[in-house]
Amino acid sequence: MMGNCLRRSEKLTAEIVPHEGSTSYHAVRLRGSPESILNAYVRLASVSTNSIPSDRRFLPPASTTSTAARSRVPDCTDNEITTTVQVRSEGVTGSRDALLRFIDSRFPGLSSAPPQAYAPTAMAAVVSKGEVETTSLMVRMTKMQHKSMTWHLERMVRWAEDLARRGGRRAVDPKVGSWRMEVRKFSKSYCQLLEVMMEHAQMEERVLFPIFDSADRGLSKHAKEEHARDLPIMNGIREIIKSVEVLDSGSPNYRETLHTLSSRLRSLQGQCNQHFQSEDVELLPMMEAVKLSDEQDRIALEHCFDVMQGTHRPLLKFFLEGLAPHDAMKYLDLISMCRDKEKMERMLQVILE
Repeated sequence: MMGNCLRRSEKLTAEIVPHEGSTSYHAVRLRGSPESILNAYVRLASVSTNSIPSDRRFLPPASTTSTAARSRVPDCTDNEITTTVQVRSEGVTGSRDALLRFIDSRFPGLSSAPPQAYAPTAMAAVVSKGEVETTSLMVRMTKMQHKSMTWHLERMVRWAEDLARRGGRRAVDPKVGSWRMEVRKFSKSYCQLLEVMMEHAQMEERVLFPIFDSADRGLSKHAKEEHARDLPIMNGIREIIKSVEVLDSGSPNYRETLHTLSSRLRSLQGQCNQHFQSEDVELLPMMEAVKLSDEQDRIALEHCFDVMQGTHRPLLKFFLEGLAPHDAMKYLDLISMCRDKEKMERMLQVILE
């Protein structure tokens, strides 16, 4: 388990690498505290970086930084730590708004990347005032978890279909490794997704559903029944994967086992998509009628973090991979609301290390 003390990287230069689908590659300098929520935002703003401590206050040259960006640079002493992004000779120090606008202006191609690259503009991450005020934190968290699990399920289905087509032949890309190496990677990815899905179900049953049932007994009955329906299928898929791992790829029933795996995953995907859609459209909108106070909503959010420790600690990177950058940063907004700052920093450490 991670300790409470956050280590500081000794690296002086980080690189921002655009998502797949972009043809440009830019070296940047990122300065700031490794535990800073701003650094987490920068890492997820359609790019990926490493975080380093600030060795001195950095202000970009006046000739290369807009007036709007400069106006957001906070007053600070040389001993205080700020977050700075610099691309070549240009840079900005300041608020999240300033940093994200700077990223958008220097990486304009990211917003036109194909949908599967998940690269909308960085400023799309800034949650509107209306959304913050009117949407329950619990609803926002649940919907984004649905999005991530949907993305990962689609990825696993396509991967399983590809394995079934190849039937024991290794991938063309040597980076994937041998056939058995790929099957082990597939097994690991499914086990990670299974843990996220199990924790999500536990969160709903221990935190979300009781909120609805307190307002109208039995309101979440159908959703609970669907959880019970899907669990045997999820565990059955895990057993099939174990069979694929131990069977000889030349055995007569090997291809049949692969096709069974692909079919079961496709079935699970259909049932989960229907379940998520039903909750998003029918159940979650009723949260407004429940009328939780802001304090009750925030306490429930904190409880979710406690229930889903795997998702919000070792599996946080995996979970965020399933979200578009603007949604990933909205999810960081939820994490940043955690009143236990040590707990919040332990969660962020996973993506900042």
